[in-house]
Amino acid sequence: MQVLRRKIAQAGTQRLGAVAGGGAERAFRLALARAARDAMGLALDVTQSAQDRLALAELVDLPPDRALMLMLDQNGGDGLGLIVLSPPLLSGLVEMLTTGRVTAAPPPNRRPTRTDGAMLAALVDAALAGLDTALADDADRIWAAGWRYAGFVEETRTLGLLLEDAPYQVIRAEVALMDGAKSGPLILALPERAAASGNTAEPAPATDHSFSAHLAAQVDTVTARLDAVVGRLTLPLARLATLLPGETLPLPLAGIDRVRLVGLDGRLVGEGRLGQARGLRAIRLTMEARADGDKGADGTRPPAAVPLHPVAPPRAATG
Repeated sequence: MQVLRRKIAQAGTQRLGAVAGGGAERAFRLALARAARDAMGLALDVTQSAQDRLALAELVDLPPDRALMLMLDQNGGDGLGLIVLSPPLLSGLVEMLTTGRVTAAPPPNRRPTRTDGAMLAALVDAALAGLDTALADDADRIWAAGWRYAGFVEETRTLGLLLEDAPYQVIRAEVALMDGAKSGPLILALPERAAASGNTAEPAPATDHSFSAHLAAQVDTVTARLDAVVGRLTLPLARLATLLPGETLPLPLAGIDRVRLVGLDGRLVGEGRLGQARGLRAIRLTMEARADGDKGADGTRPPAAVPLHPVAPPRAATG
């Protein structure tokens, strides 16, 4: 019997696999539900969860297709963590932020964008802050505390380059929104290596944030104007001078499903579709602005303005 027990113990230390649900697993379930309630007024339930210890090669195979992948960093540490929202969860959370409700409609067949990450950053930070608080006296705090949203990951294949090749504590949760209107898996993966950094042993020294708060209060009052452009056309000055009341000007390639948001300097900020929210006209963002010449989601540039009438060439001199 002693030999059998020793072999079982050795097998458990030689492989990565399921671990007993610790304080972090239970605390994250509660923190996530409270963050959704407080930040979004959303009823979120974790119907089941499990905690595993996985290698990086196993972790990078977990995110489903078209999932939102967000990187996390740790205060005072140099490692990176990961949180993954499946397409149904992403769709439901975006619906809640844009329309105030979660529908049972299937998620759209689209790839997540940085805009999605920016919209959900506050929810992620609130959940992780709640995890910090819940683990104040728990041993899991050494690897699960101090994490915050850091950025958006576009491709699954880049995870192996961004994340360190080390064991990860992975919490997998099945999440339901609004009594099951939408549901899907959520993954939180944090490196065990964070335990060696000792970054949570002593709190950071207090910092005077009065200047930053004052500056933010001033900046927040500044108006940022964006124009919603449904379509554009260019007219010769001679044609403009002959316009009559009641005349119709066609807008080529205009559509409510591709409204461009443009700043005062003419720079494209994003694209969306025209709709309504709480009885008001609204633009639902569907594409972020790109740095590669304002290309659209399909990789093409928006169509240039098309003249309604061509400009006649100048007449040749006679005589």
